[in-house]
Amino acid sequence: QVQLVESGGGLVQAGGSLRLSCAASGLTSSMYVMGWFRRAPGKEREFVAAITWSGISTLYGDSVKGRSTISRDKAKNTVYLQMNSLKPEDTGVYYCAANRGIVTWSAAAYDYWGQGTQVTVSS
Repeated sequence: QVQLVESGGGLVQAGGSLRLSCAASGLTSSMYVMGWFRRAPGKEREFVAAITWSGISTLYGDSVKGRSTISRDKAKNTVYLQMNSLKPEDTGVYYCAANRGIVTWSAAAYDYWGQGTQVTVSS
C-alpha cells in the first residue's frame, strides 16, 4: 500500500524559505516519478515540480521555476521541495504525488496522493 506523507509546511514571511518533505512508503519500483502540486484558496490545483526517483530528470512549473528545487533521498524514501524567495501567491496546500514513470505536469497521470501540508506566506 502506497503512502505519501507531507511535512514542513507553515507560516513564513514573503522572501523567506521553506523545505517541504514527502515521506513515501510502499513504492515497490524505482520507476516512480514524484511530484508536488499545490492548491491555492479558490483556485485549481497547480503543478509545482516533479522528479524521477533516479533524480536524473526534473520538471518545474513556471510559477516556481528558478525559486524552487526538487530533490530526493533514496535512502530515506523522501522527496523534498526547497522553496526560496516565497511570495504571498505561493500560499496554498501542497500535495505530494507519485506515478509510475511519467515526468509530467498533468495531475491526472499521478496515481497516489498525500494529504497535503499548508504553506502560508504573509506579505
